[in-house]
Amino acid sequence: MAFKPRIEPLELRILRILNTRMELTEEERRNYFNLEKGYQGEVQFDLLTEILQSNCYILNDLLLESNNKDFQIDSSLIFQEPLYIFEVKNYQGDFIFKPDRLETLSGKIYPNPLDQLKRTKTLLRQLLQNLGYNIPIEGYVVFNNPEFFLYQAPLNEPIIYAPQLNTFMKKLNMKQSKLGIHHKKLAEKLVSLHKIVSPYSKLWAYSFEEQRKGMTCSACHSFNVYLSAGKLVCDDCGCEEEIDAAVLRSVEEIKLLFPEMKITTNVVREWCVVISMKKIRRVLKQNYSSTGRKEYSFF
Repeated sequence: MAFKPRIEPLELRILRILNTRMELTEEERRNYFNLEKGYQGEVQFDLLTEILQSNCYILNDLLLESNNKDFQIDSSLIFQEPLYIFEVKNYQGDFIFKPDRLETLSGKIYPNPLDQLKRTKTLLRQLLQNLGYNIPIEGYVVFNNPEFFLYQAPLNEPIIYAPQLNTFMKKLNMKQSKLGIHHKKLAEKLVSLHKIVSPYSKLWAYSFEEQRKGMTCSACHSFNVYLSAGKLVCDDCGCEEEIDAAVLRSVEEIKLLFPEMKITTNVVREWCVVISMKKIRRVLKQNYSSTGRKEYSFF
């Protein structure tokens, strides 16, 4: 089990709801899809590190600061030595390697992740030195999408491709690693230094009124749902969800998108549309604490 598990980014959760309930611009939609794809790639890599039998601490998704500069580590493994860091890229398609960039065959340009890895290693090394740790750092860029191919890639760079991952993990599993108290303290210190940045400052202004109202499927996010025998049923994918769970999920959507908004029966009824006021009031009373009286109460 990871010492620091990966948590789904709030920005991604917010954009996923907004993409369902309003019309995003092309740039906003592209940002959402990139976040979604990147997160899925990191989760796939986590599945490999989670089954490691060797003695190590797994820290996922660290946002740290060194010399007033922020840097992010997708995944890190603390062995007796070295400390491994991984830059995970879930790119798909054919790319051409250039010294300062990656380029698709159609000419779309991406930053070279090796440059990002080099910057991360430098800042992490400075941070560790400031904390009094002198542990070697070994870093890799991981392209873990099996439908990715990189032309003209140099052979001497720290790159791991999808077909090489199992072999690489087997090598890690064979490492002799004895962790001491200083390794645990290092893991705890890095987790304590992890920065949590509010996603709302990155997002454009949106309102409650412009959101499409109605219940959505918990699996495919479709609005094509109906009520049947106490369940919310999706006509597209067949997913079934208990009504109470669907209402609570809708409440969490409202709280996530509009953290300052008071949760009232009327607000939830407007959001859900198809659920009766009586049922919404019952679900709210059973799961949240009420403040105020009668029509002025909120949860």
